[in-house]
Amino acid sequence: MEAVTSTTVVPPTHTQSVSGWAAMDASSGKVEPFIFKRRALGAEDVAIKVHYCGMCHTDLHFIHNDWGITMYPVVPGHEITGVVTAVGRDVAGFKPGDRVGVGCISASCLDCDHCRRSEENYCDKVALTYNGVFWDGTVTYGGYSRAMVAHQRFVLRVPDALPLDAAAPLLCAGITVFSPMKHHGMLDCAAAGAALGVVGLGGLGHVAVKFGKAFGLRVTVISTSPAKEREARARLGADDFVVSTDEKRMKAMARTLDFVIDTVAAQHSLGPVLDLLKVDGKLVLVAAPDRPVELPSFPLIFGRRTVSGSMTGGIRETQEMLDLCAAHNIACDVEVVSTDGINDALQRLARNDVRYRFVIDIAGGQASL
Repeated sequence: MEAVTSTTVVPPTHTQSVSGWAAMDASSGKVEPFIFKRRALGAEDVAIKVHYCGMCHTDLHFIHNDWGITMYPVVPGHEITGVVTAVGRDVAGFKPGDRVGVGCISASCLDCDHCRRSEENYCDKVALTYNGVFWDGTVTYGGYSRAMVAHQRFVLRVPDALPLDAAAPLLCAGITVFSPMKHHGMLDCAAAGAALGVVGLGGLGHVAVKFGKAFGLRVTVISTSPAKEREARARLGADDFVVSTDEKRMKAMARTLDFVIDTVAAQHSLGPVLDLLKVDGKLVLVAAPDRPVELPSFPLIFGRRTVSGSMTGGIRETQEMLDLCAAHNIACDVEVVSTDGINDALQRLARNDVRYRFVIDIAGGQASL
């Protein structure tokens, strides 16, 4: 298949031709080869050869325009790892040959209270790594591409102890579960024998289990699938497993958990999960179901429980997570696919047929889709 060349008007500063893979509209649900322009290296920019890019469920939402905000053509990918090829004259801390990553964020205002605290993900003017609007007014393109140009503020250093393929999903799935764990004190109370529940055992859930075990929490996996018990316990080290439809077992576990991270992206009721929490327990939603979840009031009222949400994390926090992952030997369980296999992987991802994250070997293959 021949590559499609963008007809979008680009500013004169965008001089670098890059090949990638884009969804051209919502009808096919597929990506195809696509050639587009990235900006020339600026004074504070880092040029990156992309080696790997994780495939997030968010990519499917944008490809299909599920949220009604996709700007086609869209080049997905916000779990990007690679190697620095060049740096701008004012770049400090990066040099050619460095192992780096780019996550969900490509720009923010840099001047608000959130940005000053390195909570760039909550900036009102945050620009996503793809399908966002950069400072120069251009639409951002993601990591399903051979090369990236990123502002140094939004580039992460990947520790040598982490493989670039298994580290890629940490830049979305990893930080998405790490951030609320840190914010709500889950990492500070392991000595007290705190108990964490993880709802859903997918790309986010399996990393949450690994974090919980690494930091000394007692971890229970809550799933609709009995078949996942073996992998939860034997492969990931979960202490307990409960099938959410087993009413007797769920009732027996009432008021046993201090925290719950809910990673399920499908519509479901939060009531049964809330009943698992102790008084003052916390439930954090990190997924984005396409329809509202059910939130009954009685489990909240009678347990003084809290429900909150969390999205990705700031740059400083993401770097902290990567460093901790290296120290604790935590990486994602991945299935690496070639660029020839992107569309097959997207179809399997839509069926949740992956353990636990697809990662595209961007640098390894040269064939078209």
